[in-house]
Amino acid sequence: MAERNNGEVRRFKARHRGRLEQVWIYLGKLLRMFVYQSDWKVLPMAALIAGLVGMVIRRRMFLNMEGTLMGSFALVCVAIWNGCFNSIQVICRERDVIKREHRSGMHISSYICAHMLYQLLLCAAQTGVTLYITKIVGVQYPAEGMFTRWMIVDFGISMLLITYASDMLSLWVSSLAHTTTTAMTIMPFVLIFQLVFSGGMLTLPAWTEPLTHFTISNPGLKVIAAQADTNNRPFVTISNMIGKMRDNELSATVSVGDVLDLLTNQENPAIAEIRAAEIGGTFTLGEVKQALENSASYAKLREEHLLEDVTVGDVLTLFREDEEFAELRDTRIPHTDASVGDILNLIGDIEELKPLLERKITHLTTVGDVLDAVDLAGILEKYGDVRLGGTMTVGEIVDHVAANPDVQAHRDASYTFSTTLGKVLDIVGEDNVKAFLEERAAQASYVADYVYTADNITRYWIHLALFILAFAALATITLEFIDKDKR
Repeated sequence: MAERNNGEVRRFKARHRGRLEQVWIYLGKLLRMFVYQSDWKVLPMAALIAGLVGMVIRRRMFLNMEGTLMGSFALVCVAIWNGCFNSIQVICRERDVIKREHRSGMHISSYICAHMLYQLLLCAAQTGVTLYITKIVGVQYPAEGMFTRWMIVDFGISMLLITYASDMLSLWVSSLAHTTTTAMTIMPFVLIFQLVFSGGMLTLPAWTEPLTHFTISNPGLKVIAAQADTNNRPFVTISNMIGKMRDNELSATVSVGDVLDLLTNQENPAIAEIRAAEIGGTFTLGEVKQALENSASYAKLREEHLLEDVTVGDVLTLFREDEEFAELRDTRIPHTDASVGDILNLIGDIEELKPLLERKITHLTTVGDVLDAVDLAGILEKYGDVRLGGTMTVGEIVDHVAANPDVQAHRDASYTFSTTLGKVLDIVGEDNVKAFLEERAAQASYVADYVYTADNITRYWIHLALFILAFAALATITLEFIDKDKR
């Protein structure tokens, strides 16, 4: 530049401020634009969006697994929406001004740094508004955080990083677009890509899964879900479904064989667990004697008269030899290798019992007389402390019943029943069924990425910070070629 004075030409250089000074100049400019060009409107918009989302998620977020995951996704959507619309037009709307200032000595790096500082302040304000409004409308944030004393502060750091990363992404898009119309046309595709390929709410084909690594929503959803301790929340969808289906009717036709085949199927884990359960226990002869004395049926049996004049041995022989009692004789005594027939034969061979076996039973003799003759009460008293019996498994009992010829003869018999799901649940215990199904569903829905640990959360924060730096660098590089615009 030159200036003529009294015939002399004086030359001097234009002075350009340094990069750091330019940062503060542009930051002041952006703050004035926030006030005078109504950029402050993003704050009430953030409050409105937070209020609407908060009213939807307040009854589920932090209360159950499904609601917490849905709420985490909703909060990530709010953060991405706020960040994207903060800066989608800020560069393209003043592209001509930037080009002139760059040609006159403006440093692009200073301009981008000023935007980074300004957008950081704006994102922090939006994050504070979002958390405050969602808390006001009823979202119950946990009290104690992992990195700070308050969980809402930990949440705030995550929300700020998600919002800021989205802001820097939009800043880069704005530096690519030459007009605001172009920028707003690109924006919906950016949002759809971020939300669809978050990798949390939608099941993606295997070949598209690598795309999740290029989205802000993926680490954003993971960090929010981890901080919300999603894995340890109860799974309630099944409980709600069962409650709605209580009046549904159930009807089926089954045969005896179907039931037997089911109960004897040891390959079914659920059936095998039931079959292994032990029932029963040991008892003494004294307990048997007391039970008989207290039984009205036993007292009535004692009064029954026998119809023939026979000996005790005759009765014993009848049981030992008559074909009608063959099945009784072949009955095995549980937990022994002996049968009832073996015991009867043993009694008949004992020499000391022969006088008893020769005793007459007249037609006036009652069953009680026979029992008194053998001194059943005395025997039970004498050996009252002898323990009998033992434990058996459900499987052993089922197998014994299933092998019975009378049961096998009715295998083809079928039965049709009709009831409601509610009645079945009342029989088996609705709370037990719900607890069992919820536990299994929660185990199946467990996601390692949502584990609430410091390592997990720190890794996601670093991932988001790298996105911020990468998009800011891309915006700087893109604007460095602004002089090559053909407009």
